[in-house]
Amino acid sequence: MSTLSKWLAAPCALVLALASGTVRADDAADAAALHRAVAIEQARPPAPRFPRSAFLVDRMIDSVSLSPDGRSVAWLRVQGSQRSVWLQSTAGGSARQLLSRTEARQLYWSRDSRWLLLESPRQLFALAAAGQGGSGIVTALGGGERREVRAVDPLQGAAVIVSEQVPATSPASAGRWRLLRVDIHGKRSVLHEDAEELAGFAFDPQGRLAFLERVEHEDLVIHRVDANGGLHEVLRCVQLQRCSLLPVTAPDGELLLRTDRGGSLLDLARLDAQGKLHIMLTDPAGKADLDALLLDPVDGQPLIASWHSSTSAQRGLDAQTQQAVEAITRHFPQRDLDIQVGRGAQAAWLVGERGPTLQAGRWHLYEPWSGRFRPFLDDALAQQRSGKPLQPLPESALARKIPFTWKASDGMRLHGFLLLPPGADPATLPLVVTPHGGPWNHDRPDYGSFGQFLVNRGYAVFQPQFRGSTGYGRDYVLAARGDFGNGRVQQDIVEGTRYLLAQGIGDAQRVGIAGASFGGYATLLGVTFQPELFKVGVAIVPPADFGWDLRWVSRSHEALNLSRYIPFIAWLRLLSLDLDDATTMARLHAQSPLANAARMQRPLLLIAGGADHRVAIRGVIAYAAQLKLLEREVSLLVDDQAGHTNEDPLAKEAMFYLTERLLQRHLGGAAAAPPDAAMREYLKKNLRLSGKDLRGE
Repeated sequence: MSTLSKWLAAPCALVLALASGTVRADDAADAAALHRAVAIEQARPPAPRFPRSAFLVDRMIDSVSLSPDGRSVAWLRVQGSQRSVWLQSTAGGSARQLLSRTEARQLYWSRDSRWLLLESPRQLFALAAAGQGGSGIVTALGGGERREVRAVDPLQGAAVIVSEQVPATSPASAGRWRLLRVDIHGKRSVLHEDAEELAGFAFDPQGRLAFLERVEHEDLVIHRVDANGGLHEVLRCVQLQRCSLLPVTAPDGELLLRTDRGGSLLDLARLDAQGKLHIMLTDPAGKADLDALLLDPVDGQPLIASWHSSTSAQRGLDAQTQQAVEAITRHFPQRDLDIQVGRGAQAAWLVGERGPTLQAGRWHLYEPWSGRFRPFLDDALAQQRSGKPLQPLPESALARKIPFTWKASDGMRLHGFLLLPPGADPATLPLVVTPHGGPWNHDRPDYGSFGQFLVNRGYAVFQPQFRGSTGYGRDYVLAARGDFGNGRVQQDIVEGTRYLLAQGIGDAQRVGIAGASFGGYATLLGVTFQPELFKVGVAIVPPADFGWDLRWVSRSHEALNLSRYIPFIAWLRLLSLDLDDATTMARLHAQSPLANAARMQRPLLLIAGGADHRVAIRGVIAYAAQLKLLEREVSLLVDDQAGHTNEDPLAKEAMFYLTERLLQRHLGGAAAAPPDAAMREYLKKNLRLSGKDLRGE
């Protein structure tokens, strides 16, 4: 029997096992679904090998936005460090450049469709889009007042809602927080001022501030605002319960919010006048958090809900919208869709199309009155190092992301993605496990350059969504119980890898592990504690002692970016990572790669940034030095100018090259093309330690 025939026959074997009572129904169904998907990938034509530069590209189209009236689309065009603003009518014609240079990273429309709002780290700028005058700065952003745009005003024609912190006037006084309405010409109106930080707000349909959400110690507390501005508590969200207010109440004045207070998953809910919470919408599959809500650009009511965890799904909140959503999803099956709605007579909708095999996004216009689709805009790509335009890689040559589920040894059902080279026998492939960073994050069903690069080099790639990952409900996150050493979370990664091997996916003698940030930490744990499984590791910006690094971050401004509203130390404690608990910290240290350096026997590549604010460079260097003293096979690259993410194109290609070379030496994938002169010079400058596999670079 051929390998493909064996894969196609596997579901039948599972059914027989189920009939004998040896396999539970859900386990059998999960395995059968995986086998069917793998068989489809094996039947595809093999892909050619592409140069590294084909995966190291920049998208030149960013922040594509449909005007509320559905008549215009605006976007940012990115060429190297330069950004420009473009506009095109949905009725046809050519795109025109409105602004040749901007620092904006985000673009959105005012409610009246007359202004484009350009947000950069330093300011919000209003750009006239309807031929009127008056373009200019709306408000400064950032700075000591931590001023930020919270939303386009959902009910006024041309204004934004802004929050800011009023600095303390003396060491004995505390700062205060303000919620402001700022019109397009910079006129400010104070909506509320408070001693507590303001996390959310909601207006009633008449435009009056109706609800406020405050940060009170470790809780998020929602208050009703009375006619005199008084606050009355209506809902308290504790123990990391998520409660995010929609900016406009329901027509009857009831509060709408995204919350998991009624269970584990993040759902759409409403709070009635008696303070009772009612779930309006949850994931139809019962697995994923609500990821995004599209709001009606006219009245601010929710229109379309989206989920983007294992798969991408959309649902309209009323019958007419759902009918349109079904038409769109039929037209773009198995795509990751971004739908924007225009309102008014003959108003177009904009549909953004992405997917794991789409290296460049595409946008289409949808006419809800006719059901017709029109191509509108294709993403343009540029090589990162040269800036030259580049055609996207063909979909036929890229790997689909196969979502699958397996059961951990303690019974918890876990999620992950598998990527396979088209046309390859999965049983003969070297396997590379790529844990995501965070750990409070998750891989999504979209294109990823690193995974596709590895697949193109002949590797199967496993992306585990270990417990502690986001996207699958609060219980999934909390299930980690702080066990981030060589404990339960690492066991999830190991068991997921062994599950794939048991299903005939990957060569058990050729398994590697590679990741960045927390994924780099998991890599260090893997080559230290599971060397019989993981034969080689690539760890990018990895903490060598997770507990120590959390303490280091807790003393920096970076902590504010990680925990958002809840104080970082309190947030960690709620995640069972109490920095003040000696037992917890001792356990993390005792199980750390740093404390167990003598056990590390596998070839290892470390890559770090000298200006990293999330992983201390001295910790990485100290770990590498210890391995060197122990005469381990370790290489270390340190870019002094790089932060936690290195955006330098030459540095990115060097990371790809070193990874490719190390994996090929120990797992047998495709050989790396030699570096050019510029990369050799970069490696000569930044490669502090060279193991025998990388000597000469």
